[in-house]
Amino acid sequence: MSQPASTPKTAITPPTHTAPPARFSHGVRKGNILQVAGQVGFLPAVEGRPPTPAGSGLRAQVIQTLSNVQSVLEAGGASWEDAVMVRVYLTDTAHFAEFNELYDEYFAALTEPPAARTTVYVGLPAGLLVEIDALAVLG
Repeated sequence: MSQPASTPKTAITPPTHTAPPARFSHGVRKGNILQVAGQVGFLPAVEGRPPTPAGSGLRAQVIQTLSNVQSVLEAGGASWEDAVMVRVYLTDTAHFAEFNELYDEYFAALTEPPAARTTVYVGLPAGLLVEIDALAVLG
């Protein structure tokens, strides 16, 4: 009895992103599953410029981080409507209420039910306030 062919796994790196700083992918698609690695609020890549945070405040970093997740989703053939799980990593518990406001504002126009979400508190490299990853299921 022959085994069914394995679905290939494809690394996803949108043009707005530099190569990851270690051996991982910004996103991985296998079949109809797309996992977006944790993204932070770095501005889009510019040759010769090191990764640069969108700003020092939560608002700028959250909006840029969500935009970076969206870039990986789109490069993998998905959108926020396909996201079934979002994980948020905040560095400060005092940011939770403001984060929720920004998150609600960002997704106000979403017509599908929102993705499930988990929020945890972590340490991130100096100057970074938030990291977000997502899991999407396509079609």
